[in-house]
Amino acid sequence: MLHAEGPLCAIDLSERSYRTEDIDDVTESFIGGRGVTTKLAHDRVPFDAEPLAPENRLYLSTGPLQLSQTSFTGRMNATALSPLTDGLLSSNAGGFLSRNFAATGNAAVELRGKSDELLAIHVRDDGVEFEAVPDLEEATVPEVTEWAEARGLSKEHVVCIGPAGENEVRFASLMTTEERAFGRGGLGAVLGSKNVKLLVFEGDSAPGIELPSDAMDVHREAATSDSIMKRQGTASVVDLANNIGSFPTRYFEDVRYERYESINGDRVEEKKYKKGTCSQCAFACKLPTEDEERGVDTEGPEFETIMAFGGNCEVDDIVDVMQSNELCDRYGLDTISCGDTIAAYLKSEDEFGNVELIHDLVEKIAYREGVGDLLAEGTHRVHDELGVEDWTVKGMEFPAHDGRTLNGQGLSFAVANRGADHMYATFYAWEYPLVDKEEAFPPEGLTEGKVAELVKQENTRALEDCGVVCRFSRGMMTEERFEAFFDADIEALRDVGASVIDLERDFNNRRGFDRADDTLPYDLPAFEPMRAHYYELRGWSEDGRADAGSTAAADD
Repeated sequence: MLHAEGPLCAIDLSERSYRTEDIDDVTESFIGGRGVTTKLAHDRVPFDAEPLAPENRLYLSTGPLQLSQTSFTGRMNATALSPLTDGLLSSNAGGFLSRNFAATGNAAVELRGKSDELLAIHVRDDGVEFEAVPDLEEATVPEVTEWAEARGLSKEHVVCIGPAGENEVRFASLMTTEERAFGRGGLGAVLGSKNVKLLVFEGDSAPGIELPSDAMDVHREAATSDSIMKRQGTASVVDLANNIGSFPTRYFEDVRYERYESINGDRVEEKKYKKGTCSQCAFACKLPTEDEERGVDTEGPEFETIMAFGGNCEVDDIVDVMQSNELCDRYGLDTISCGDTIAAYLKSEDEFGNVELIHDLVEKIAYREGVGDLLAEGTHRVHDELGVEDWTVKGMEFPAHDGRTLNGQGLSFAVANRGADHMYATFYAWEYPLVDKEEAFPPEGLTEGKVAELVKQENTRALEDCGVVCRFSRGMMTEERFEAFFDADIEALRDVGASVIDLERDFNNRRGFDRADDTLPYDLPAFEPMRAHYYELRGWSEDGRADAGSTAAADD
């Protein structure tokens, strides 16, 4: 089975030391990416660790396909105990960092402990250097980029945090290539809690890899595809989601936004001024946009940001949403959690549509100033004080693809180890009416067939995250191509994905998570029996507990 190559670079921030460790047994079993780091975290992070304490560990990793030159492979993975959900969580980002990371020759990097001063960490193929950077305290992401470029380093070599990460905002992002985010779960706050501002990856030691000729076919199909995403990115979904009733509006009061056409994919495309892509990818679905009159220059907004800062905040000007997106990237914030939490505040104050307030709150959250200090805790921790419903699962704010309409996606939100996350299974893609798949389902209702497909898709998404393969390769990275690329049967590959999910669940179970956490803030037909069927198919207990046969967390 094809897998990542190289050791673990284990960095002790408290001691300012590092060592390399052979992890061939882990990479051979878990391929790379999310699989490798989930296994490492499961076995090395204490089960009772606090997310923002030194005993938590942050992992970065690539997979074997980051050693190739094919499309849909410009992504990499980050894993840690989440300060937002309090569970083990992985997030990944696109851009251009992944191949510079792979060039260091490491399969994964681990950060443990805490520095006594703000650091930049230089990870090279010949070692690790620690540099004190007091001048970067509370620097924005663009300011970190400027610092790196002044030293001859491009933004493609950097992963960093903005002020939100330093201030331990629970939904702070790790940022790379300036505008790409490891967005969900607050991993930026974990890096901030360790007093690390940025990591830089350089080298010329990436292992070699050979893929079958299918790799060039994937590249060719990506280049010649006429997908609307190449013009509008995920913003192209706005019309479909709104029409079917899966576009949360006014802090989830409604599932349709009457002014959606003012913030849809057409409006984004009008502001797009050039193509954007990730490393080696010919699909080029990113969205560099600008509005010269208002001085806004950003990348996006994508669909989920349009929902969170558009419909959910009752904003009907695409440039206003672009500016919210730009501010989140500048300060290092997850746009979904930030937008939803601001929407909760707007509801509590009867201030929907107040754009000036929205933009002010983004900055206040990043710096934990005034009411921003409260909102920086995330919706789950502040909804009682605001007097609004708790629209989260496991502490994570909801994206779009509303489960009240797409019921299979609703179940997915409930049982996902990450909480309310649409990318964990992407089950919405099997319920939208325009989908052209034999496995497609009507959106309403839950059935055993839907549950079986949900398990299959979760396992496949986990496999992709081990690879690491972009979600938008759907239709081009076929089962046959997975088998050819990874030199293994597709069911054996999905079993790797299932093992990753079991490890996540087992870790979270040991922290007290069980069936009571697999819930929703709304009712779905047949939810309880279908949740029980999901556990049965997973081989978990009736209380939603997995037994991953783990070893105890290391004390060293």
